Amino acid sequence: LIAPDGLLCDIARPGKILYKQMDGYPGIHDWGVEFTAAGMVMQAELLLISRDTKALSRYLWKLERCANFIESRRDPENNLFLVGTAGNLLAPSYAGWKRPDGTYDMAYLTGLSITYIAALDRLIELEKLVGRRAKAKLYERRRELAKQALPLVTTDEGYFIKSLDPDGVKHGVYGAEQHGYFEASPNHDAICFRVVDDAQAEQIYAKITSLPGLRPHVFILPNYPSYDDMYVEAEGAMGKWQYGRWVNGGHWSTCEARMIMAYYRLGKYEDARKSMKQILPFSREFRMGNPLRDFGTNVYHMGRPYNVTYDAFGPPAAFIRGLFEYLYRAGGVTLIPHIPPGITELEQLDSIRFGRKKLYLATIGSGPITAVMVNGEPWQYFSQTSVYLPYHETPDTARVVIMLGGAPYHTRLTSAVDAPIGEPSDTDLPFKLATRAGKLHEFHERLLAADMEDSYEASHALFALAAIAAIHERRRLVAEGRTSALGDRYAAPRPGVDRQAAVDQLYIETAARLYTGLEAVLNSYAESEGTHEKAVYEFWLDADE
Repeated sequence: LIAPDGLLCDIARPGKILYKQMDGYPGIHDWGVEFTAAGMVMQAELLLISRDTKALSRYLWKLERCANFIESRRDPENNLFLVGTAGNLLAPSYAGWKRPDGTYDMAYLTGLSITYIAALDRLIELEKLVGRRAKAKLYERRRELAKQALPLVTTDEGYFIKSLDPDGVKHGVYGAEQHGYFEASPNHDAICFRVVDDAQAEQIYAKITSLPGLRPHVFILPNYPSYDDMYVEAEGAMGKWQYGRWVNGGHWSTCEARMIMAYYRLGKYEDARKSMKQILPFSREFRMGNPLRDFGTNVYHMGRPYNVTYDAFGPPAAFIRGLFEYLYRAGGVTLIPHIPPGITELEQLDSIRFGRKKLYLATIGSGPITAVMVNGEPWQYFSQTSVYLPYHETPDTARVVIMLGGAPYHTRLTSAVDAPIGEPSDTDLPFKLATRAGKLHEFHERLLAADMEDSYEASHALFALAAIAAIHERRRLVAEGRTSALGDRYAAPRPGVDRQAAVDQLYIETAARLYTGLEAVLNSYAESEGTHEKAVYEFWLDADE
């Protein structure tokens, strides 16, 4: 299938790409329209965080093409966006407009408007970052038009519907006789991405809390109750379409991550805490799968010895990010502390990325911001609710201590550094990991001595060392009896499968792959003419295995 210019995809690998949602009945599916907007959000956010000029030159023009593709779906009469079957992000739960003759056509999808506005927020800042003010103005105008259209897909109670048919039929007005479900994604996304103001955000949250069926087991579901407008009948249909299993009422951790960010923004700390508490049993059982079936209580892919997906790490990432929120902009980053009032001292030991800089964050006290210190010196850019760090005025290593509610400053929270990873000593590890750890350690030391600490190669080496160290740590915990045996709380493995052995092997294979992956990259530098690559390759050859 030859896709329109600027379209992103559902699935890709070298040499192959699928531009549509391929589950369900792809023959009637639209392109991955909201996939494209979501991809814009993620890549633009990464560029704002890294401020990497090479990456900007590689990706910015592609993001502009993505924006132009989405603009091709804008209806100039109302500034909403037309999307067909399965063109939404959580596809194929959306069928589009079912015409009187039974065929499906495009409807106005609210989720695309919300996600696209969030993408434009970031694209505008990128254009400012590279000095293209005219481009920034163009995208500001597009964003303003998209925002002006949002009332058309907003209920009287202030929450968003799922979609609007061209003939005026609304989908997702809770309690309505037809299509009377609540659609979660555009609503929690609008809060998370700050598409709506505080007042509307509170209205949306109030509606969510009024519907216990939307969070029957803490985690947010995509919808409540069941859809009545998919292109298959939910009731009595084949298993995955049934309510509570897949895209119709099943749980998606990426949605929960945005919900947690929404909780933090509104100060709903107990909701965030409950969410994190709910996911911990899954992680302890190595059941970090996605989606979660049975309304978020069990893994979808049952019978496997363990489940690992990127999606499942969204909630813990949001649980950390929500504490300070980090709004990256062209000129710098804004921190908005969301610290539960019962916590009077907080220190993040891991640094936060901000271009080539490292931020170590801490708070003292509780309440509004009353003072800020950076590396022991008073900082002037703050209000009662936020701290601004202009990029060119922020130290390369910045220890930011935020005083809340008039609390006095002290130096106890200013010594945080990223913990070094020592050289493992166990010589009995498979895959020659012990000797490989020695080589990685020496290689990393050589990069540090050459002031290449922030290079990709140094990060990869450190990550591989961390994976090897995790094997040692796990063995120590097992020997001390501090880890519990893996149970079958969520799903029993297939007969004959030893879950414990499979999980132990996973640690070893992960470390081995990280090493061989780095080795392959470095060996590719052998014939390079680049100064950096040649130097790094020599360091690798000189490090003893």
